[in-house]
Amino acid sequence: MLSNFDHLLPEVIFESVEKLGGRCTGRFLALNAMENRVYDVEMEEGPHLVVKFYRPGRWSQATIQAEHDFLKKVEAAEVPVVCPLADGSGETLFLRDGIFYAVFPKRPGRLEPELNKEQLTRLGRYLARIHNVGDTIKNAPRGKLTPQTYGTDSLRILQDQKVLGGNLANIYSQLVREIVDRSAPLFEGQETTLLHGDCHAGNILWRGDEPYFIDFDDMLYAPPVQDFWMMIGGDDEYAMKNRDILIDAYLEIRDFDERTWKLVEPLRALRMIYFNAWIANRKDDGAFKQAFPHFGTEQYWQQQIENLSMQLERVKTQTEKLVN
Repeated sequence: MLSNFDHLLPEVIFESVEKLGGRCTGRFLALNAMENRVYDVEMEEGPHLVVKFYRPGRWSQATIQAEHDFLKKVEAAEVPVVCPLADGSGETLFLRDGIFYAVFPKRPGRLEPELNKEQLTRLGRYLARIHNVGDTIKNAPRGKLTPQTYGTDSLRILQDQKVLGGNLANIYSQLVREIVDRSAPLFEGQETTLLHGDCHAGNILWRGDEPYFIDFDDMLYAPPVQDFWMMIGGDDEYAMKNRDILIDAYLEIRDFDERTWKLVEPLRALRMIYFNAWIANRKDDGAFKQAFPHFGTEQYWQQQIENLSMQLERVKTQTEKLVN
């Protein structure tokens, strides 16, 4: 997975961008990104461009191309996203020294910590359009979110990477297995669609009252509620009020199965497990060492066990409601 980005010297960055035409001024800025390497590059003529180098070994060419194709279709459905730029042959994905990369137009925007009713309404309608596009793509080479893929498979990664140790490893592993066992029945027969997958507030930028969605790296097949719970965040009164506004706007364009709210707590638990495996696969990357300095320590896993134990109780409550 990790072959590092050490050879991404400035001249490599500039030559990669200039493949699509134009000349760089020599000025560039590394943008905040851990998974990939992303640079804001100044051009001699025209606006800045953003070049994104995908982490080697994470995605295949077909998988990344599926993301680009999805973005084009979502944009055609009048959803504000940032599509990669194409060369004279219409290609959007390129290879340089074993690393796939793409070039995007720079779209400035801001994060919004709190959204008003109009903003939430816009997001709900756009989300419905994204999911409608996802329904038309049945066999893209992307993963599927299930208790197996996000739970069992993630635990196997943690074990293979040997980041779990001692008695804590047994406790954590048992928690994961119980969450998977209790969650699996809730996912049986659930309809899925190709969707964003990581649709939290940090991946939605705003220009005025108009949002645009970024970072479709984690797009996959999942129940539509996946994008809702990540966008809403919590489960307090404020979050539930926002949820109602979002879903009302969504229903103007697309149906939603209210019964899938029962998946929120299992999805939240599976996300926690998956996140640890995601870090484990990149633990030797300097950016991850800096961002997660305590990863793998006894203190870290004690905190994870505490968090996952509380989340298991939420999952139990949800499954007991289903039985009753």
